[in-house]
Amino acid sequence: MSQTEVILTTLVPGLGAEADIVKVRRGHARNFLIPRGMAHEVTAGALRMTNSLKARRAEREARELNEAEELGRRLSKAKLSFVLETGESGKSFGAVTAKDIAEKLKAETGHEIDRHRISLERPLKESGDFTVDVRLHSEVHAKLKVSVTAKTPSAPAGEEEDEEGRKPRARRAPKKEADESSAA
Repeated sequence: MSQTEVILTTLVPGLGAEADIVKVRRGHARNFLIPRGMAHEVTAGALRMTNSLKARRAEREARELNEAEELGRRLSKAKLSFVLETGESGKSFGAVTAKDIAEKLKAETGHEIDRHRISLERPLKESGDFTVDVRLHSEVHAKLKVSVTAKTPSAPAGEEEDEEGRKPRARRAPKKEADESSAA
């Protein structure tokens, strides 16, 4: 397995960022990274070019940090409300998950946040007010306020409870016997 060193010119997830010198397999460099302009071979001229790549990288990282801090300030002021269906005993049907929070954030604020960046130990199944941690950047975490309320179903009209508090069972209609005259 022959490897070669390349200088990355753009951010490549799982490999590195601009101006990083990384070792990759020769075929990956020759067939994928270099033709797409994502990397250059390590040469004397390319090493001199790394200074401009480092400046571009610092600028991109500063911009990402500023955007994350601004979004963090907005999220800290936001409060999301959810309603969970509950039974008569107070047990909830379903839960509020990180996916639900991400979808509601996108609908209300317009910012799309990956559900994996929302930290929940377990889904929220009880009513109350919660604070959820959202990782926006490696250095920026926002605290999002989430309110979960319970919605109890109302009894359908026409059903009354007996003296012990139980609802009457639904009565089945008698089965229709097959018409013997139509079968013959």
